[in-house]
Amino acid sequence: MEYQKDKLIVRRLESGDNVLLAKWLSDPAVLEYYEGRDNPFDLEKVNEKFYGRNDGTVRCLIKYEDVGIGYIQYYEVDEEGRDLYGYDDRSQKIYGMDQFIGEIDYWNKGIGTLLVRSMVDFLVKEKQANRVVMDPQSWNERAIRCYEKCGFRKIKLMPKNEYHEGEYRDCWLIEYSVRD
Repeated sequence: MEYQKDKLIVRRLESGDNVLLAKWLSDPAVLEYYEGRDNPFDLEKVNEKFYGRNDGTVRCLIKYEDVGIGYIQYYEVDEEGRDLYGYDDRSQKIYGMDQFIGEIDYWNKGIGTLLVRSMVDFLVKEKQANRVVMDPQSWNERAIRCYEKCGFRKIKLMPKNEYHEGEYRDCWLIEYSVRD
């Protein structure tokens, strides 16, 4: 899978990308939003979490102007996820995605918005997704604003949904629906 939109390229992770992931996931500024500052990654941990797993998740590198700047993954939401989120209609294709920009110099430049819009477009057109969902932590207002600009809307607050930096944090279930 490779997807290109303007100066943005999303492609499947390759073995050498582990060095970039370890760099980003050991940076406290990135970890504050993704994984937690108390959970830094080294190469071994990156290899364990991002490589050689056959769980249906498509793991990708984000490049902008040919520079590796971040990570995105997408997956079809399984039965357990559907139950957690409250989706009873099993006929719909629902995809989830998670992402971060690991190169801080690329924050606040509209690249996240381009990325999220592009991936939603890809999932709707190429994977026939009826809905795309994410569950950002409720305090992460910058990310939520980005997602809302891309057509996501808050569906429900999920109390104490994600363990982050020593405590369970509330998350918003947010959704992009093809019907909206």
